[in-house]
Amino acid sequence: MYEHEHLILGLSFALANSAHANRSINDRDLIVALASLAQSYETLINSGLVYQTPTANVVQQSIAAEVQKMVKEYREAEQKHTGVTRLKDSEVLRGLVFLLRMAYARTSGRPKSRAFVDFLFSQFPERKSVIAPEEAGSRIITP
Repeated sequence: MYEHEHLILGLSFALANSAHANRSINDRDLIVALASLAQSYETLINSGLVYQTPTANVVQQSIAAEVQKMVKEYREAEQKHTGVTRLKDSEVLRGLVFLLRMAYARTSGRPKSRAFVDFLFSQFPERKSVIAPEEAGSRIITP
């Protein structure tokens, strides 16, 4: 875990970004997307075949796409800084499985549970825009 802390943070950040973008995402959506990605990486590692497990839910597909985009950006940044890409697919699989286990541990198991989503929000709070003015408080003075 310590060796790939940046990868796990990146994967977690991608999940949090997906949840910030779509407030209807719940724990089950994140778990299904992570399980789908983990299964795809496991197939890739064991057989060399690139097979992505299709999910019928568009929300879960967008989560998986965000995570895959983050892995691609991580590899590109690693290539840019060190000159080589050392990130293996097996390491990505380990990171996905770690997050999947953490999601199962944090969720209550209910269909609309958002405990894992709230955990991600606590780790990666949504940034407030510095361009938009702050909400002005009430100008009524009460004695």
